[in-house]
Amino acid sequence: MIDLRLLREDPDRVRASQRARGEDVALVDSLLSADERRRSSGVRFDELRAQQRQLGKLIPKASGDEKAELLKKASQLAADVKAADAERDAAAAETQELLAKLGNLVHPDVPIGGEEDFVTLETHGEIRDFAAEGFEPKDHLELGNLLGAIDVERGAKVSGSRFYFLTGVGALLEFALVNAAIAQATAAGFTPMLTPALVRPESMAGTGYLGQDADGVYYLEKDNLYLVGTSEVAIASYHRDEILDADQLPLRYAGFSPCFRREAGSHGKDTRGIFRVHQFDKVEMFSFVDPADSQAEHQRLLEWEKQWLTSLELPFRVIDVASGDLGSSAARKFDCEAWIPTQGKYRELTSTSDCSEFQSRRLSIRVRDGKQVKPLATLNGTLCAVPRTIVALLENHQQADGSVRVPEILRPYLGGREVLEPVAK
Repeated sequence: MIDLRLLREDPDRVRASQRARGEDVALVDSLLSADERRRSSGVRFDELRAQQRQLGKLIPKASGDEKAELLKKASQLAADVKAADAERDAAAAETQELLAKLGNLVHPDVPIGGEEDFVTLETHGEIRDFAAEGFEPKDHLELGNLLGAIDVERGAKVSGSRFYFLTGVGALLEFALVNAAIAQATAAGFTPMLTPALVRPESMAGTGYLGQDADGVYYLEKDNLYLVGTSEVAIASYHRDEILDADQLPLRYAGFSPCFRREAGSHGKDTRGIFRVHQFDKVEMFSFVDPADSQAEHQRLLEWEKQWLTSLELPFRVIDVASGDLGSSAARKFDCEAWIPTQGKYRELTSTSDCSEFQSRRLSIRVRDGKQVKPLATLNGTLCAVPRTIVALLENHQQADGSVRVPEILRPYLGGREVLEPVAK
């Protein structure tokens, strides 16, 4: 959530951010009104309690009619205090409810607009000319069948649409990707973590995934637990309700977890293969930093993502995501999109978001710097979302006979194998 003081001091900035997101601007005025009622009712409650305490000192000293009159006033005052207390609590609850609906403030450099209004910042690698090489590229599912690596038919039989099995070299390729990604993250100073896939509602809400993204989340009603769509949720909550020392920062974690997404609203999108699925594994980078360092850390996370995709020898571009396509927690987001030959376009493989103080305020994570205690900043960045990375690897490194060249970085994790050979014709 944002700082209420900032809202009071510069409501136009908050309105502009809501407008840029395509969200309800009237929410700002409703929140300002609720906050004013919260503060004024709090002042009234304090005043009435002070009168009540003062009256309590006079009553024992009084007698006769004077005491009776004071007791009558005390009774009325008690009722007024109770009413003021209820009014204060109601206004505070309304303020928190409205504040939770407000997205993070959009960074001023973010391009304004919807999903297609991103700005391309960089392009890396060469897109292969398969026609010049003399063959038509196969898509990842056909390659996966040839390699004995992907089985979506049995995935659908067992679990339904958008589920799959990785088999043989497909499973080995996942393990290779995860191990290589964790090795890179560890070398960069991240602490590797295996994180829970089930979290409490306060963890999901604290990271901002129970707002506009709620329809995409799996919920286990009997247990009052949520299946995470990213290990970001668990890692962000790792230090919930804690005060960290400034000399501990930055704290960087690389979490591995299964991820679950309902993909609500994606009917008809990416129905073939394993690009958009309900369950997948992912290595996620997460940073806790001083707010003054959040933008620099955002660039560092992006550089680590670029390093990863470059090591996989994939052609990709970096985009500055437009305001209307930001998640509620993100002030700014960069995506790295790899070229998918059979789709003839770039598709998102990694994403990194600067959430500034938004999540830490909701999760009550603070940092002590001398005598000052303040919220810190949180950032996240995908290092390797496994299925999408497999899609990009198979399609970009395929050869005319249906085999797939293995990038050098993955070979040590695949027993030195340089090529994945077809097992079926």
